[in-house]
Formats: sequence, structure tokens, C-alpha cells
Amino acid sequence: MSDAHLTERPVDGGHGPVELTEEPIQLSRRDPALEPERRPVSRRRKIVLAALLAAGLAGAGALGLGGWRVVQEKDTRLTQPADVAGLTRDDSDRARSTADYLRDGFAADIELDRSFGAVYTDPGDAKRSVLLFGGTTLLWQPERDLDTLFGLMADETGKVAGLREVDAGRLGGVMKCGTTSGDGGDFAVCGWADHGSVVMGMFPGRAVDDSATLFRRLREGIQTR
Repeated sequence: MSDAHLTERPVDGGHGPVELTEEPIQLSRRDPALEPERRPVSRRRKIVLAALLAAGLAGAGALGLGGWRVVQEKDTRLTQPADVAGLTRDDSDRARSTADYLRDGFAADIELDRSFGAVYTDPGDAKRSVLLFGGTTLLWQPERDLDTLFGLMADETGKVAGLREVDAGRLGGVMKCGTTSGDGGDFAVCGWADHGSVVMGMFPGRAVDDSATLFRRLREGIQTR
């Protein structure tokens, strides 16, 4: 056994020296020629993806806004004060009978949690009494339901002509007015609906624009959230 130091032993010359070249050292055994080609995302595709993302965010925003509006409007209360918007509630037997008839007919057309009917007289002209009827319930599509009720009213009283949207005021929702016919001739009819209530009003002896203004004032006096 040789006692020569290990560092003094000759290096095995069975293998030649490692040659370094300018080619990169390949660490993977996969053949690059067999790899699927990675195509860059085109500018047009980026635009389409961005548009879809924007549309999705807008849809989510609209859904959130609609949900907040439902939450804000669903808990609505309606009262029938003795005096409101310059009118006085008529509590006579005849007026109560008329109000109950309107309330019951209205409640038969739409399922309500609470319903009401009331007649209000104008101190300056007894022929310009206002008939109100409606109630509270959760409405997912207020405008559609209001249009349906106008259609049902047309079946009872005749066509509602000139139906158009008017300013709903600070309480929001949708409000519409038109004209229809009755025993006393043509009269204005208005309705409002939001996610928590729907109410109709008849306005004998009044023009549509005047009726819309009065209806808005009545609403602000009887509706609370």
C-alpha cells in the first residue's frame, strides 16, 4: 500500500477535459422543437377582454345599485292624515263606501301587505275631490307593475289616454299620469310605484299637469320610510 499523499497521486486520465462552448447549457431533456408555440396575445383580443371586464364590472355595479334601492325603499309606510296638501279627508259614509270599494278592487288586482282607500275633498270646490287607493308590498319591478295596473284600470273605465311619466319627486320610484273617462266625463289619473308601495289617484275636474303636482304633494304627505 502506497503511503504517497493523496494530492500527489496522478489524476485518472481516462476522461478528456470538459470543453466550454458559447452554446447555452441545456438543463432539460425536452426538445424545444416539440413544445407548443406560444402565441402573443393580439391587441384586438386585449381590447375585447378589457371590454368584457368593463361590462362585467358595470353589471355588478348596476346590480349593487339596484339592490341598495330595494333595501332603501322596501320598508314603506302609508298613512291617511286628516289634512294633507291643502285637502281634507272625507270621513262620511258615502266617501268611506267609495274608498272601500276602490281599495278592495285594487287589492284584488295586486297582492298587498297593507291596502288603503281614501277620499279627500277640496275646500274650494266639492266637485274636485281626490280619490286615493293603493298599498304597500315588495315590488321588484315597480314600473312594470304600475303599467299593469293602468292597463287593468283601462279595462274598467276605458282607455287611459296620454299616459306619460312625470317627475316622481324626492321619494323616487316612477310616477305616471294620463286621462280616462267616468260618469262625470274625462278626468286625470295618476299612479306611483317604488320597491315598497304602489298608489293610484283619480282627479276629477283637474288637468293632468295640475294633478301630477298635487299627486306628488300628496305622496310626500302620506308616505314615509
